[in-house]
Amino acid sequence: MFQLTDKIIDENELKRLVMDERAGAIVTFDGRVRNHNEGKAVSALAYEAYDELAINEGEKIIKEAMARFAIVNVAAAHRTGDLAISDVAVFVAVSSAHREDAFKACRFVIDEIKSRLPIWKREAYEDGSSVWVNCQTCGAHSDREAPHKVHHSERSERSEHAVKSQTA
Repeated sequence: MFQLTDKIIDENELKRLVMDERAGAIVTFDGRVRNHNEGKAVSALAYEAYDELAINEGEKIIKEAMARFAIVNVAAAHRTGDLAISDVAVFVAVSSAHREDAFKACRFVIDEIKSRLPIWKREAYEDGSSVWVNCQTCGAHSDREAPHKVHHSERSERSEHAVKSQTA
């Protein structure tokens, strides 16, 4: 199960979704908003996504993890919208009979989410500036033209191109 949400991620609910009597291990990863990046003091983050493509790609990642690793279940969620320092931005839970498989699958899921999903991150800094970061398609935008202002069809083409580039 993959979820894209503008609400606070319920970590306990995602853990409950992967619990199973066959599982001897549950490994979780929560990615949180930190107060610094590349020497700058971060005050907040905002995430935007091409929802339909992000959800579809997130589900593909879950299916790939299920096929690739000896695991029982996987659940993951990624936030969109405005986040404060220490908020959970992304959460992954994996259950398996043994810990090694759960650790490997959890790492796979978070790495694939970070590299394949069309999600854009804008960091706001304590000095009042802000910038889109870790965004392959954002280089085409000026500070005035954020990804959310790009027409839906243009965003779709860019997102699909980014996903194809990542999987090629």
